[in-house]
Amino acid sequence: MSDHRTLSLAVDLDGDGAHPAAWRHSGRRPGDVLTAAALRAAVGAAESAGFTLATFADAPVPPSRGLDAAGRLEAGTRAAFAAPLTDRIGLAPTLHVTTTEPFHLATQLASLDHASRGRAGWVVGAAHDADDLATIGASAPDADAVRREAAEVVDVARLLWDSWQDDAVIRDVATGRYLDPDRVHHVNFTGTTFSVTGPLITPRPPQGQVVVLAPAELEIDALADVVLVGGPDAGAIARRADRARDSGAALAFAEVEVVLDAGEPGERRLAALDAATPWPDSGRLRYAGPARGLVELLHSLAPGVDGVRLHPAVLAVDLPVLAGQVLPALAAAGLHRTPEPGATLRSTLGLSRPANRFAAPASTTA
Repeated sequence: MSDHRTLSLAVDLDGDGAHPAAWRHSGRRPGDVLTAAALRAAVGAAESAGFTLATFADAPVPPSRGLDAAGRLEAGTRAAFAAPLTDRIGLAPTLHVTTTEPFHLATQLASLDHASRGRAGWVVGAAHDADDLATIGASAPDADAVRREAAEVVDVARLLWDSWQDDAVIRDVATGRYLDPDRVHHVNFTGTTFSVTGPLITPRPPQGQVVVLAPAELEIDALADVVLVGGPDAGAIARRADRARDSGAALAFAEVEVVLDAGEPGERRLAALDAATPWPDSGRLRYAGPARGLVELLHSLAPGVDGVRLHPAVLAVDLPVLAGQVLPALAAAGLHRTPEPGATLRSTLGLSRPANRFAAPASTTA
């Protein structure tokens, strides 16, 4: 169990919100792509509110069908767009190991870390049903194969991020050399379904390693910096969070869906949204009610987890309540701190910057 009581707070900024009927409250038409202005506003509001991290959900196919079909740009593109607009909030897109080439995935995340000056994270996605895999002409794997592929892709991404030592780029004008080839290392990795030959085409990320967030159901806790934990109540979440840290993860975050009182009670809002399109059970804890009740819930979660990722049902409605009532109450209670401008995501989360595995250990003198 975590020794501290300060919670890191993440918020998912996908589309119009986590509820499949959220678009009905946005003023957009069915299938419209979220505009750059809307994304800019959501990320800006989340950063101003003091959130530690913004995540961007994604899937190979739209998350819902019919009238609720969501139009959205790829998550990595959205995070890259947000990078120069922000200076302290972490940015973590969902990139899927099952439908993305590992080399390209590692390159995209390293580039995001450079663009954000060290604020990149990666929510490990593993979409694997028949429709998802049909997008790349493959058949759906079983659960064991998905977990194995997720572990292998995280492994090779970490190797590729280390394939350039921190001092590989020398920019020696006198000799016309940009890099020291002795400090750039080949990675030869053969997985079950893929092989990679490095090095990466991008210098080592500013954080050394991009922060890896893995859903608990993938069971790759030892490879993750943060494990994302769902559950029916605080006790179940705390037990799974303990197991994640015992397995080697540095941190565990609870997953919480929220529908807050805003003009009308949250439960009534949820009923109206569900009447349009039912919100499927995702395995996450779900809260509907006043802001003070959510604050109490987060207090109850704090002894067992290091952070919480919130999934607002409707961003336009729930995010202002989170910013105006929930985060200020948590900060006043000493349960949350706003990230410092210019800080890396690792620094904000209290994670050390990893040494490069290919670099010689620093020598010590007696």
